[in-house]
Amino acid sequence: MQHQNLFVFDIETIPDCNAAKKLLNMPDADVKELRAAIENYHLDVTNQKSSFLRQPFHKIITIGFLEAKIIRDFDGNEFYKIIEIRCGGDSKTKEADLVKGFFSHLKKIQPRFVSFNGRNFDLPVLKYSSMKYNIEAGWFYKLGDKWNSYNQRYSLDWHCDLADAFSDFGASSRVKMNELCAAFNLPGKIDIDGSQVTSLFDDNKLQEIRDYCECDVINTYLLYLIYQHHCGSMSSESFKKSKDDLKDFMQDKLQKKPHFSEFIKYL
Repeated sequence: MQHQNLFVFDIETIPDCNAAKKLLNMPDADVKELRAAIENYHLDVTNQKSSFLRQPFHKIITIGFLEAKIIRDFDGNEFYKIIEIRCGGDSKTKEADLVKGFFSHLKKIQPRFVSFNGRNFDLPVLKYSSMKYNIEAGWFYKLGDKWNSYNQRYSLDWHCDLADAFSDFGASSRVKMNELCAAFNLPGKIDIDGSQVTSLFDDNKLQEIRDYCECDVINTYLLYLIYQHHCGSMSSESFKKSKDDLKDFMQDKLQKKPHFSEFIKYL
């Protein structure tokens, strides 16, 4: 299957206190108590190695994405024409509607996915959330074949998880997005990092979270362009053309999306 669209995505989450309440049998606990307890639980089950919550215990508060058209020349070189960069829904959209919208839209366009650590975190969280709300996504599992599909880890044309791609699937050390951005002189994370999302949510600063999520998506896209050019999927001309198109798109949206400014400076 030759995909016609590119879909770069990222999610932001907070602890799912309802799941924590059920697991830990703490029906009367408040939010702070539940968050502390579920982190302690994860420390216990990992022998004090990590308090990071396993995928079913995350609640999705925003889904950011970049959608682009994949255009191929006669030699097979790919150029990406930006269609949209935004977050799904708005600041009041419920988790169930975000997830339903995600799978519904992707069913229509059946794109090539691009993520950073998406196979390990973002997609599993989205799958668990869709099952929690009884959202059907059979198409996601049925498309493709044994070797080429959304669920085949090594099928980078279906889902290019850059955390896997850059590390040769664990043959070398896995690096963080911000580390790669620093190494490649990309803007990286601006002002906010993932550890601040829950406190920003508590302060009703969801728009700041959405802006941050969009920045992560753009960083992921820029890393993908570098990777595709290195691997020979893009010529030097189509690589530059794709970056120029991104810059033009962001300049048109800059008045409403001032967080694009650092990327425009880079481009």
